[in-house]
Amino acid sequence: MPISWNEVKQRAIRFADEWRGESSEISEKQTFWNEFLHIFGVNRRRVASFEHHVNKLDNCSGYIDLFWPGMLIVEHKSSGGNLDRAHSQALDYFDGIPEDNELPRYILVSDFQYFRLYDLEEGTDEQFKLAELHENVYLFGFILGFKQRAYKDEDPVNIQAASKMGELHDALEASGYAGHELEMYLVRIMFCLFADDTGIFPRDHLRYYLEERTSEDGADLGGKLSHIFQILNTPEKERQKNLDEDLQQLPHVNGTLFNENLPIPSFDGEMRSRLLDVCNFDWGKVSPAIFGSLFQSVMEPGERRTLGAHYTSEANILKAVRGLFIDDLRREFQRIQNNRNELRGLLDRIRSIHVFDPACGCGNFLVIAYRELRKLEIDIYRRLSKLKPTSQREPLLDIEHYKGINVDSMYGIEIEEFPARIAEVALWLVDHQMNILLSEELGQYFVRLPLTTSPNIKVGNAIRIDWQTFFPYSQNAYIIGNPPYAGKKRRTEEQKQDMTLAFGNRSSVGKLDYVACWFILAADVIAKRDVSVAFVATNSISQGEQVGILWEILFEKDISIDFAHRTFRWSNKGRGMASVFVVIIGFSHTSSRLKYLYHYEKPDATPTEVKAKNINPYLVDQDNIIIKSRRTPIDDAPPASFGSMPNDDGNLLLSEQERDLLLRKAQTRGFHIDHLIKPLIKAGEFLNGDRSWCLWLVNAQPQTIRRFPELRNRVEAVRQYRQNSKRQQTKAKAQYASMFAEIRQPDIQYILIPRHSSEHREYIPMSFLPAEFIAHDSCLVVPKATWHHFGVLMSAMHMAWVRQICGRIKGDYRYSSELVYNNFPWPKDANIRNIRKVSKCARDLVRTRQLYPDSALADLYDPVAMPSELRTAHSELDKAVDLCYRPQPFPNEHNRLKFLFDLYKRRTNPLFER
Repeated sequence: MPISWNEVKQRAIRFADEWRGESSEISEKQTFWNEFLHIFGVNRRRVASFEHHVNKLDNCSGYIDLFWPGMLIVEHKSSGGNLDRAHSQALDYFDGIPEDNELPRYILVSDFQYFRLYDLEEGTDEQFKLAELHENVYLFGFILGFKQRAYKDEDPVNIQAASKMGELHDALEASGYAGHELEMYLVRIMFCLFADDTGIFPRDHLRYYLEERTSEDGADLGGKLSHIFQILNTPEKERQKNLDEDLQQLPHVNGTLFNENLPIPSFDGEMRSRLLDVCNFDWGKVSPAIFGSLFQSVMEPGERRTLGAHYTSEANILKAVRGLFIDDLRREFQRIQNNRNELRGLLDRIRSIHVFDPACGCGNFLVIAYRELRKLEIDIYRRLSKLKPTSQREPLLDIEHYKGINVDSMYGIEIEEFPARIAEVALWLVDHQMNILLSEELGQYFVRLPLTTSPNIKVGNAIRIDWQTFFPYSQNAYIIGNPPYAGKKRRTEEQKQDMTLAFGNRSSVGKLDYVACWFILAADVIAKRDVSVAFVATNSISQGEQVGILWEILFEKDISIDFAHRTFRWSNKGRGMASVFVVIIGFSHTSSRLKYLYHYEKPDATPTEVKAKNINPYLVDQDNIIIKSRRTPIDDAPPASFGSMPNDDGNLLLSEQERDLLLRKAQTRGFHIDHLIKPLIKAGEFLNGDRSWCLWLVNAQPQTIRRFPELRNRVEAVRQYRQNSKRQQTKAKAQYASMFAEIRQPDIQYILIPRHSSEHREYIPMSFLPAEFIAHDSCLVVPKATWHHFGVLMSAMHMAWVRQICGRIKGDYRYSSELVYNNFPWPKDANIRNIRKVSKCARDLVRTRQLYPDSALADLYDPVAMPSELRTAHSELDKAVDLCYRPQPFPNEHNRLKFLFDLYKRRTNPLFER
């Protein structure tokens, strides 16, 4: 009976470790090949001979380095030798092999450190390093007497693999196999696919079994898979003695994954083909983040939106994991790398670490955190192996003494069962990956089967579970994750109730994003325990009005921000891609650790790391300032207000066609109402170059309204509309039905600011407008403004403030007078020369716009279409405005914000002399 694959792999690892660095062909090659065959339990003398003589076609004698009749030719070279040439040399021997000897199927060439195996029947070749031998022993199944199978080209595992799993899910669901059973079934298949490519199963054993032992119509596939699941749940000693040999080779997995008896699904030919397609991917190269993609690929977009699930790229997860604890551990490792005792102490610390994700989804954050801890652990072992022992009693570095961190150190809460089960499997699989790396390092094969240790993944609503009874808050405990976002308008009734549970009856918390619940619950925990936290969140919690609501509560709990990634794009790669703008905030209880800020020049750029003295809620290196709404500007700037609000059900508003028709009727009946119709400027129309009109009846003669039916009917409709309102304030306006409900129209020229503008624009477009243009309440108006004021408002300096302080609607700017404008620190001490320079640049900017009379402001300020002349004009204006604040230029937006926050702090301090 052939030896087990586990034993083969362990022998392969020891073999590679022993022959590492060998280079001499003459003196060592025969020992090398004797020991190579011993890996597979084969005595070389019984099957093969060295230096086998053959006569080649050119009548020259040749000697095959190793010849196994009917099976294998080996040609060996010294280290660095040309393996292509070795292959050609081996082929030359074939013509000299006597006919009574069966021609070999395989050619194996090597230079000690590299192997290349040729299958002459299939026309394939495989090359790998000596250190990778244990990963490729399946190629030599023919040595053990196994039938060698043909392998298709293996595509790298990518999003396409996850998409195919999604298609399989959809097909099973369409057939009526759905719900919990479907989810568990897919998770089991996913585990088996991974096991098939990573040595948990004999290499490609599952794929071979499904291809060769199931019918093409798929009729028996469900039963065969269920039998496989049953075998994986049965210890080897308890299995039937007459069990099919191919099934007997499957290991005992257990770990609760295969415990439950699931209904057997019915497959058809197409569904079988889809499953085989998935098998053809190399799941051994899978990134743990792929499981997030898989999860997302099998969820309906509507459900994904409701749950707030966002598939996370591995690079983005690492930003949180490294910032929270891995970077600190790595820095400590570098500091103590020459001290054996301290290195062993660091190993003990790693073993005591617990990580908790209270919105774990499919476990991506836990998987990456666990992987990085295991990688560091292996690096420590590697370093220890190079240092001299401190005493003879110190244990050797081997598997016998390995008591490292295990998957039960990972904790998670997930509201849905399917991703929770994926999280468990993903952690088992990454544990296996790390065990293989550890095996390579120690030269001994190590695998944790059956699975006796499980991750701690709880299914439930994290807001309604007591974290402190579920998660062990040890000295080395960390909380991390990417909780669901869900803004005010997208929350479900259950999520609204969760907000009340998390915040109690505090006012204004309904304006917060749902993700704020996790910040509050984590703050409650770390106020009592020494725990560090890092959450991904929408950038809205560090901008606008949410800052004043959330962070005032967090500061009451003595929260300190330890590190932060400022706004960047969190891109999804799953089916139905989503992309949001987020921040990462790491925090703890009054932390004294070094603080780091990560800046992004653009949302997709590579971050720049900067040390900070303090990180405030706006993620700026400044004191913990909270900007709150105020009624008047902090500086001597002209006041800003809303435009006028009609509240008329559209009866005082006119389209171009309605205006023309009304004027014709008035002229026919002898009424002169041209002066009562004014251009109405709404934010959207202002930006897109459209125009509408309104009835501005502030100075209208009563007889005109009473005697002209078209006017009278419209005013009466306004009165009825307001009278029927449930709001008392609106009812009171019914008696003033001829006028807008709220009138704030300037009687002089003013600056118009649209209250909402796309986040993609570098500047919010603004303009001077004459008094006869009625500003709608979708805009702000700034009367008594000068060209200097206009220039500052259109500058990069002001936009840096806008991007950080203003609220957002779906990412777009929501500009307000109370929060943004009234708190903006204007340049107060600029000399007259610099003020005039700003005014001139502002006029030049408007003239540049006028070069494009057929282009709307939305066209001119589109980030792609923006004319170069306009960019140049803005650049000159930015320089001029900067000089009004200080002589030195500002290198980036973060520096501008630091400067503005400092101005704000001094100007709002009661001791500051105005």
